[in-house]
Amino acid sequence: MSIRTDAPEDVGTGRRSGGRENRNPLRDSRDRRISRIAGPSALVLFGVTGDLAQKKLLPAIYDLTNRGLLPPSFALVGFGRRDWDDETFAGLVRESVQKNARTRFDENVWNQLAAGIRFVQGAFDDPAGFDRLKDTLEDLERTRGTRGNTAFYLSIPPGSFEQVCQQLSERGLAGKDDIAGGDGAGDATGWRRVVIEKPFGHDLASARELNETLERVFPADAVFRIDHYLGKETVQNILALRFANQLFEPLWNARYVDHVQITMAEDIGIGGRAGYYDGVGAARDVIQNHLLQLLALTAMEEPISFDADHLRAEKEKILAAVRLPADLGAHSALGQYTGGWQGGEQVRGFLEEDGIDPETVTESFAALRVDIHTRRWEGVPFYLRTGKRLGRRVTEVAVVFKRTPNVLFADSADEIGQNSVVIRIQPDEGVTIRFGSKVPGTQMEVRDVTMDFGYGHAFTESSPEAYERLILDVLLGEPPLFPRHEEVELSWKVLDPFEQYWAEHHVRPEPYEPGGWGPASADDLLARDGRTWRRP
Repeated sequence: MSIRTDAPEDVGTGRRSGGRENRNPLRDSRDRRISRIAGPSALVLFGVTGDLAQKKLLPAIYDLTNRGLLPPSFALVGFGRRDWDDETFAGLVRESVQKNARTRFDENVWNQLAAGIRFVQGAFDDPAGFDRLKDTLEDLERTRGTRGNTAFYLSIPPGSFEQVCQQLSERGLAGKDDIAGGDGAGDATGWRRVVIEKPFGHDLASARELNETLERVFPADAVFRIDHYLGKETVQNILALRFANQLFEPLWNARYVDHVQITMAEDIGIGGRAGYYDGVGAARDVIQNHLLQLLALTAMEEPISFDADHLRAEKEKILAAVRLPADLGAHSALGQYTGGWQGGEQVRGFLEEDGIDPETVTESFAALRVDIHTRRWEGVPFYLRTGKRLGRRVTEVAVVFKRTPNVLFADSADEIGQNSVVIRIQPDEGVTIRFGSKVPGTQMEVRDVTMDFGYGHAFTESSPEAYERLILDVLLGEPPLFPRHEEVELSWKVLDPFEQYWAEHHVRPEPYEPGGWGPASADDLLARDGRTWRRP
């Protein structure tokens, strides 16, 4: 008697030994058996002295080097106003790495990375600076073997994007005729890619203008819009939880689900971000991008593959199907944190923060309801909320199921809540399932309990840092985790009507105490529907 098994996957190739490639681009890039190492390339970083570069980008580049995922020919080029030479910039990078890298500092690894570090002095309006940048990249192509493959990371204010892109275009560094997606082999000019951080505009019109600016210079497939939340392991686990388990998917619909709550809460204030935050607010800063992306992943239909086009198509269908409530005022809430005690210390209110206009109507808390007009989700409200100075730092997606009739357990009805599946994005990554269980004893008494899965307990591997994954994907030319401009525009179509309503009706944010869970109007938002917020 013979036993038939599926053909094993060839280690390191991502192929079944019997046939076609079946590589999953969302799998952990640090696993040497399945990972792809970036090819020869250079990364040009604009905004090298900013917090993002110092705390996230430079450490992530070192960690990728330390994991063997960047080649010896990789080059890092900083561009800025400072009158630095290569050694001075390398010293800044080393300090950032030693302070913030996730992997152990290794002198040999550092020497490999440092050999390719260059600095170009220049301002965004300085043509001579971009001439020097071109010369530097050509020199790296000759001396380091980068083959001309270059990614430009614009960690700068969006108002400077057009100027930088135009400077790159005028020097032939970002032409649309260049190859955007290949590995650069055999191509004289190599590929050119551009990376931008959110915000992708401040409304639909500005998002479209930004997209036109970028795509006048770079091919659409060469524009990588980074939402770092999409690089988090637990965000990607939403797809695994839903589509790799028969347990959940049959219940993931309006027949069984009562509502969905998506929360991103922070226990800190705005800190030194007043210059950016005032005039932007919580809704534009978080709901338009992070939370609507989580909504799309939670609600989308199963894609036919992990190919970027297939993933994006399903997310775009969901965002296009979002329907807004008739009364935007009754189904939204805005707040500003006040001063007071939080965590044993006295904290300042939002209007007292340095750089904040004391008359501003910018919100530090926002919540709203939307619906999804599809067969799967018709009648299921999605509640989104985000805020600062809340009870604890947490990001989660809570799928709350309808109540059981409780015919047999009428005496325990007050003790039995609603079943839920809670996907914790941060900080304690994992999944919690809430259900009813019998209380030990002679009587049939039922009470809610939780079953918890934590990444840190279930796996010995640590989750990769989001920017490691995203930077590597940029260099590999793999776009599944990056929203394209259609997604961005659809997200603004969801938020813009709320923003316009708040402005036209002069809605002022309601004060809320630090350490709580937002203003009373946020509770009223759900109370009108007979529901309450979860307490994470």
